[in-house]
Amino acid sequence: MSIVLGGELEEKMRKVLIVAEKDSVARAIARYLAEGSVKAYRYGRARIYRFTWKGNMCYCLGLRGHIVDFDFDEKLNRWDRVSPEALFEAEPVLVIRPENIVYVRILRKLAAECDHVILALDSDSEGEAISFEVILNTYIANPRLTYSRALFSAITKRDIVQAFNNLTKPRPEIAKKVFTRMMLDLTLGAVFTRLLTLSVKKHIGQKLGTRFLSYGPCQSPVLNLVVQRALERERFVPEKYYTVHIYAKDGSAVVKFDCTRTFKDKREAEMLKRELEKTGTVEISCVRVIKAKISPPKPLDTIELERRLSRFYNIRPKRALDVAEELYRHGYISYPRTETTIYPPTLNLREILRELVSTEHGDYVSQLLSKERLVPTRGSTYDGAHPPIYPTAGASRGEILARFRRREYWIVYDFVVRHFLATLSDPARIVRREVEVRHGSYVFRAEGVEIVDEGYWRIYPYERYSERKLPELHKGQILKIVKVEVRENETKPPPYLSESELLKLMRKYGIGTDATMQEHIHTNVIRGYFKIRNRQCIPTELGKALICALSRYSSEIIDPTFRGKMERMLNNIIRGENHMKILEEIKRLAREHYRKLISKIDEIGRDLAQAFIRTFQTYRKT
Repeated sequence: MSIVLGGELEEKMRKVLIVAEKDSVARAIARYLAEGSVKAYRYGRARIYRFTWKGNMCYCLGLRGHIVDFDFDEKLNRWDRVSPEALFEAEPVLVIRPENIVYVRILRKLAAECDHVILALDSDSEGEAISFEVILNTYIANPRLTYSRALFSAITKRDIVQAFNNLTKPRPEIAKKVFTRMMLDLTLGAVFTRLLTLSVKKHIGQKLGTRFLSYGPCQSPVLNLVVQRALERERFVPEKYYTVHIYAKDGSAVVKFDCTRTFKDKREAEMLKRELEKTGTVEISCVRVIKAKISPPKPLDTIELERRLSRFYNIRPKRALDVAEELYRHGYISYPRTETTIYPPTLNLREILRELVSTEHGDYVSQLLSKERLVPTRGSTYDGAHPPIYPTAGASRGEILARFRRREYWIVYDFVVRHFLATLSDPARIVRREVEVRHGSYVFRAEGVEIVDEGYWRIYPYERYSERKLPELHKGQILKIVKVEVRENETKPPPYLSESELLKLMRKYGIGTDATMQEHIHTNVIRGYFKIRNRQCIPTELGKALICALSRYSSEIIDPTFRGKMERMLNNIIRGENHMKILEEIKRLAREHYRKLISKIDEIGRDLAQAFIRTFQTYRKT
């Protein structure tokens, strides 16, 4: 099988098939490249756009994501007849996704008539894998085809034209990594899912019905992170402690000073209170004035987009990315799946600002444009594929709401605009004041914050400090004590993990990619392993039972570092290592964990069966 990746398009080709990842992107490509009119016609659910470009007759088709999947041969899908361990030896096969059969038919029909294929799929690893899915399916219809790749990060005329004027070759090493990961996820997910489900079925039989207990190499370590935090809360034993506070008067102003120590013994706190009341005054022993700059945020990558929209607007990460992708496909923002936090030197920041002058933030944009020099903030990551997320078109609230008809789209678009503008803005400037008084060895402190210059907070209010001004006080000044207060407090348990914190931990451990992290959270929710309430991830009894059982008998398969190790090994494929060798090595490690688990499978099955029945009964009541 000899596939030609690359080739001179203008000299040799007359009929060209262009393949995009979505219909909206295909439509934009046709609109921006066409020399003359564009003819659109349907083939089932799909649309094909025909136009002329550089003298070539082009057919542009938008897919619906991946067109193939990996699965096991039908005879291996009999759970009751095939040992889960046998799947370690099975070789997954590529199958066409049923909903995408129509796209495969169109691809093969057009490929038979064309000379060249331009792969205009998303410029990330998943897009590279889909590119090779297209290659495999079109090569079958026409082995004489040649292929090239169009890489772009924004659906604007400038970006599209530039990408098609600078076509490159598909990157098979990236696709191999994705396909290897897909095979591993299928194998490991199927092996441990079947093992756990069959162990429960042995104890409760038909009560399980068609339900199953799923395991995933990313899904389950994510659940582990959520459960471990919940268990910390359950094990937490609160302790009482006491704090002492002085209210002292400076003229008409009363200032509250907090003791820097806490007290386990209430009697000690009460004794200090009596001494202070008897003294009646305190002398200021120290005044500190600290000028500080608060730096604007770094350029926006996928995980920070999801984290911040969750924190600031309570928009779930999956929904945030779905909305961002729609905004990208309609040309409003750049590609939202990126790990880069550095604006490339080729990105024309002033041109982007000029596009935003007509938005609600036009006055602020004009102020930025008046600067002699723009100095953006800078992160530390660069994925080599995409710039950070930035707005690519200026739009009003009315325009966004009219097109998408949901407020979330305006929130996400406006947030991207504000974040981009913040990265080009001046720092905020504050003055912190710390005033201390002493009584013997005890130190009491009052703290104040005054905003001197709001800087980037004018456009990015989410991080704005609350002002707490103190009166002008100086060292040696005597203040009259108005009141002394002893407060009884209790230590608080750690909070449940928020989705924002969970995403941060997933990035730390390398669980999933920037494009899939929110999917792994969502999978746990729909499986009933944890729920999201008030932005917190709260495990169900079934989720806790699953993690507790696996922790006792085979903690490695839910250890967050296990998936990170897998991902590092997979990255070696891009560096030239044999993908089959890496596949077998990871399966060998997983098989060791499987054998450890199966030695205790009866105990695991019993524990999970009880938790499953309790959880199911709770769901039926609600």
